[in-house]
Amino acid sequence: MNYIVFDLEWNQSPKGKEGAIDHFPFEIIEIGAVKLDEDRNQIGEFQQLISPTVYTQIHYKISEVTHMDMETLRREGIPFEKAMKHFLQWCGKDYRFVTWGSMDLTELQRNMVYYGLEIPFPMPLLYYDLQKLYSILYHDGKEKLSLDQAVENLEIPIDEKKPFHHALDDAFYTGQIMSRMDFAPVKEFFSMDYYRLPETDEEQVMLSFPGYTKFVSKEFLIKEEALSNKRVSEVMCCLCRRILRKKIRWFAVNSKLYVCLAVCPEHGLIRSKIRIKKSESGCVFVVRTARLADDKEAEAIAEKRNEVKKRRIEKNKLKKKSIV
Repeated sequence: MNYIVFDLEWNQSPKGKEGAIDHFPFEIIEIGAVKLDEDRNQIGEFQQLISPTVYTQIHYKISEVTHMDMETLRREGIPFEKAMKHFLQWCGKDYRFVTWGSMDLTELQRNMVYYGLEIPFPMPLLYYDLQKLYSILYHDGKEKLSLDQAVENLEIPIDEKKPFHHALDDAFYTGQIMSRMDFAPVKEFFSMDYYRLPETDEEQVMLSFPGYTKFVSKEFLIKEEALSNKRVSEVMCCLCRRILRKKIRWFAVNSKLYVCLAVCPEHGLIRSKIRIKKSESGCVFVVRTARLADDKEAEAIAEKRNEVKKRRIEKNKLKKKSIV
């Protein structure tokens, strides 16, 4: 299997969100990629400018960052449909996408849908978010470093002819990072792209990673419908996949995050989280994770639940007073 390390540059409405087309906030103006073999050696590269048809004036921020101009895009660019055909042919058949961050695959598919192209990628679409993997390997797993910061930290030589914020050059540096990382410890930590979601109960996804599991649901019309779904609200041991008894039932930390604590007879305490996310269609879906917890984490969850209860009681008291 090869790795397709790619990066996109895109334009947006010069009027910002007010001038944006629904479900098409960014129009791709450049695709850049490098191909790595199984040993993470670079064996090819791809670069193509794209002539925009929707946002035909460069947003000033895009111009500042990429130094691109509309005249160059019109002169050297080709239609998106043609560029995508060439890119997919270049990718080949057996590959895994690699990106720096989580946006590129989503925007690639958005552009494909807008132009009426069939999306040939598998479901679920698993890829490597190298920004996340770099953080897991060298930081706390949460801090998101910029590409140039990671390049500097790994002491990767910067080529003056390869400036940042050009698609091919950013793909090149991302590939260099991947080649130099101790990749084995993080190889199992795939990311899943959420642009296309499961449509049925049977298609819902359960992924296993070292130390935790992730469940991705189908779409629901509203949050309450999702939370009342038995498959969503169950808690499963991340090691033996047993459905567990809840020690602390689901409670809301905020409008998008719910937490509970369960007990596995074999593996002990399990902390589970539900995150409510908005889908491309405007509906909602759930990403539920489960991992082992120790006594300190269990105590913190109990404290958080009591804190939430107190806040709710105080809020209800204020409501009653305002009614009186």
